[in-house]
Order: sequence, then structure tokens, then C-alpha cells
Amino acid sequence: MCGIIGVLGGREVSPRLLAALKRLEYRGYDSAGIATLDAGGIRDCRAIGKLAALEGALLDAPVAGQTGIGHTRWATHGAATVENAHPHRVGPVAVVHNGIIENFKALREALIADGATFASETDTEVVAQLCAAELAKGASPQDAVQATLGQLQGAFALVFLFEGHNDLLIGARRGSPLAIGHGQGEMFFGSDAMALTLETSAITYLEEGDWAVLTRDGAQIYDALGNLANREMRQVNVESMMVDKGSHRHFMHKEIYEQPSTLALALAHYLNPSRSAVQVPEGQIDFSGFDRLVLVACGTAFYACHVAKYWFEQYARIPVEIDVASEFRYRAPPIGPRDGVILVSQSGETADTLAALNYVKGQVGQVVAIVNAMESSIARSADLALPIMAGVEVSVASSKAFTSQLAVFASLAILAGRQRGVLDAAQEQALIDTLTSLPRLINEALRAEPHMTLIAREMAKARDILFLGRGALFPLALEGALKLKELSYIHAEGYASGELKHGPIALIDEQVPVICFAPVDPLFDKTVSNMQEVLARGGKVLLVSDAQGIEQAGGEAWQTLEMPVADPFVAPILYAIPAQLLAYHTATEKGTDVDQPRNLAKSVTVE
Repeated sequence: MCGIIGVLGGREVSPRLLAALKRLEYRGYDSAGIATLDAGGIRDCRAIGKLAALEGALLDAPVAGQTGIGHTRWATHGAATVENAHPHRVGPVAVVHNGIIENFKALREALIADGATFASETDTEVVAQLCAAELAKGASPQDAVQATLGQLQGAFALVFLFEGHNDLLIGARRGSPLAIGHGQGEMFFGSDAMALTLETSAITYLEEGDWAVLTRDGAQIYDALGNLANREMRQVNVESMMVDKGSHRHFMHKEIYEQPSTLALALAHYLNPSRSAVQVPEGQIDFSGFDRLVLVACGTAFYACHVAKYWFEQYARIPVEIDVASEFRYRAPPIGPRDGVILVSQSGETADTLAALNYVKGQVGQVVAIVNAMESSIARSADLALPIMAGVEVSVASSKAFTSQLAVFASLAILAGRQRGVLDAAQEQALIDTLTSLPRLINEALRAEPHMTLIAREMAKARDILFLGRGALFPLALEGALKLKELSYIHAEGYASGELKHGPIALIDEQVPVICFAPVDPLFDKTVSNMQEVLARGGKVLLVSDAQGIEQAGGEAWQTLEMPVADPFVAPILYAIPAQLLAYHTATEKGTDVDQPRNLAKSVTVE
């Protein structure tokens, strides 16, 4: 995950930028760079590889100044080259960026039509080009940034440096986090507090949609509508920066809100917008060589596999078997060289999943691991390890790791469909376009949190809760029930909606809330029929759907929760947000330990 630092200082800035970037190395990167400002203008230095390469380049060509920005980059749009490394400079402006600009292709084409020339393959250069174009029209830096932000779609954190303005940095966030550090006659931007702890313990976290103007005297913060906004300045514990909650009450809440950013990073890693195709930077996988896929995982990761089964079978027409890792090797299933095995583990150290890997190793066509820790045992033992790019997840109950696992699976399903001749180029492009809309959709879904808080107050009174879903939303019903059990200790079960009448309907009464995940899709009418079965027996239904679905279902539900309209392909990822937030707020209402539920551990390393 890329790292950002910006410094308005009182002494030479290059060493300070480098020191801060070293604090961000845990995020992973393959290039780095800084840009500084002095009387001679903006000077930059960029290098491929680790920060030692950048340090060496700076020894050969020092850059002076007391104002500067720095960046560690994990290659997304464009390979790891000096030209693609940040900061990107166009005329009098330099920019560093975390996230993904969804509409960069359209913006780039329009800029080229107006005479702009590009030096990189990145989406970030579009931001610099737009801002430089506004400056060329006579706009002030502040007005130029505001006009630029209005043209961008996607999730991002940005910091701008302007030639001729030695006492100015401007930053903005939408989806990706960004923090302000307050010093004595100095000010700072950082992608997280970890970048700032060498300089200050006084931190202000920008909220969604905020942008800020820094001078050495302080900060002016504006909200998404351009209104001045007061944000709390906090004293942070420097010793705990690796696990800082920021402005959130719990780590889980913070991690839920990081999902637009983590999804954008995962998608940027696996989708190549310039070729409109899926890429696997870590190595090769050929789904046309498999007769069957076997997906193995535990807990939430198992439900990610359950969703993936729907995707692989629908979009690639390849049979899929899923199994919980704790049962897999003891069942001793028959496997062979025409099987592909995909194992999923956030930590990469899950004992049961590692045992399953050892069982299949050397017997199947390829063993692929989907992990969040690329140095883990499972990642090292697999034939191919694929990162989910979620960053550190502290809360025991998984949120951002789950949706990032789904993002990787969705990308692989598209790749499999193309390799197996099921998807043509137009279908592949349509699915990729749908995936890249996810950070925006997640941001929209998060806006419904206040209503979820009210619903959760009533859910907290229940002893039993049922979750229903059809198709790829059935695994989300299972995941929603698991999250609620983990966090609130309320008994909950997830069912395929069509199974309701085959037993669970016996549980229905006015004391048992039933949560229906039902976006408008080809199965919507059947789900509404199941909902009516509950209502006819006095049950309480919470309908989670889009506006059209809520209208079509009528007004009989106990509660409704509106989600943005989404293609059925990405609905399982989008509907993870209400599953997570309903569980979170039910737990906080009950007063349980959200981040460390009783009896649970983040990584299960023993059988």
C-alpha cells in the first residue's frame, strides 16, 4: 500500500522525507521518490527498488529546500519504472497519490486532445495535468486543486506541491486515508500517523471528502462541499503507531472505512486498464489447463470461496469444489494433475489451511495462495502467492481482508473466463468496468451507517437472528450471521432463501428478526416471495436492497436499508458493508469487545 509524506519545515527537508518514508516501508513498495521546493523551483529525485536506491540517487544529485513531498509506490497503473514513480510533476505542480482514479482514461484522452503530453503510464499524472491546466488559466493553487478534485472519480489521497509557493501544501482524501501533523512552526501531511511520528504526536485525521490547505501557521480544512470544517486534533501514542485507530472508536470501524482504499489497491494490482485485462504480476496461472478448481479456507475466507464458486462457474464454466480446511485433508479427497487448488488465508499462517496445502502439494496442477502476508508460511509454500493488498488488519473479525479476497477472486474469475473462451473481449471489459466502480459504490454504502446504527439498537434485543440470500448473496447471508455471532454473541444463522421453507421457517415469530439481502437481480422476485412467507407468520423483516427493490417489495418490511444500484457481479462485495456495520453496531450496543471478541484469535495457528 503506497505511502505519502509532506513537510513544510524549518530545515532541510530531504533527510526528513526519507526518514518518514522508512516508517512506511511496512506497506510494501517497488519505487520511491521525493520532490522539494527552493528558490530555484521544484526539484525531484525518483528511483526503482528500495529506499536505499533513492538515498544513493540523492547522494549523486541532491535536492535542496525546506518544503517537500515524498512517496513509496506499489506499481499499479504502469510498471515499476522511474517514469512511473511518484512524485509526478507537470509544469509548476508536483503530486503524490494513493488510490485509483477510476475515470483517468477519459480524462487522459481529453487532455491529450487539448495538447497535453504524458511522461508516464500512471493515473496519477492525470491529476497533475488537470491541476497544471487550471493554473495555466490563472487559477490560484487552492482554486486549481478544488477544480481538479471535482473532475476525479475514484478513491484517492493526494498532496500537491506548487512552484513559487514555499509556504503551501494542499492535500485531499476520498476513500484513501490522509492525516495532518502539527509541529512548532511546521506542518505535515502523512498517509497515516506512522509517517508523522518522527515529527509530531499532534495529529488531525481528515474525514471522507475533506481537503486541506497547509501553511507553516496551521491548517484550513474544507469538507466535500467546500465549507470550512473543524476536525479534532489528537495526541497520539507514538509507541502504538503500527496499530493506531485514528479517529475511530475501534479498529474494526477503521478497517471497514478503509475498504474503498484497499479495494482500489487490490483492483489496481490485478486489473490493467491500459490493456483492459486482468494481470497477475506475481506469476502465471492458466485456467484452461484445469478441469476443476478446489477452493479451501476457514471462517470468513471460506465464505469468500463460496462466493468465488458462483463466479468461476458462471463466468468461466469451470466446476468448483469448496471445502473448509479443517475437514479437507481428513476427508482425503481424490485430486490429480488437472485440478487447480486455491487456498485463502488472511494471515498465511492458518494451521488447517497450511495442512491442506501440504496434502495437495505435488499432486495437483498448481497450488495458488491468496494471502495478506506475502512472507507467510502458506505464501512461501504455494506455487503462486497472490496478495490481497489489504494492509494490516488488527480487528479479529475480518472486514477489509474479506472484501479484498473477493476482489482478487473476481479478477481471477474474469481471467479464467477469458482463458477458457467463455468471455469475449467486450464481456471482459464490461466486467472490469463493473469492478472498478466498487470503491465509489462502497463509499456510497458507508453513508447509510446512521440508519444501520438505529436498526442495530433493535437487533441487539434479539436472541436469534436469521440471514437470507439467494445466488452469490447466499454466502453473504452466511458471512453476515458469522459476523453477528463473532461480535455480539447473538445466535445467528445464514440460509439460502429457498431453504427457508425446508426447516428454518419453524423458528419464525415476532421475536426473530430476518435480514434479507436482496438486490434487484434475476432472483429478486423469488427472494421477495420468501420475505412474504416470513411476514405472513408475524416475522420481522429487514430488507437490504436498492431503491427499486425496496419500492417493488412494498411497505410491509419491519425496516429497509437502501444500498446503491450495483451490477449483480459485484453485489456480494457491496453487501458486505451492511453485513459488517450491522454486526459492529449491534455489538457496540451490547457493549461487547468489538476488536477482540471472547475466545477468538486473529490467526489460528493450531488445529
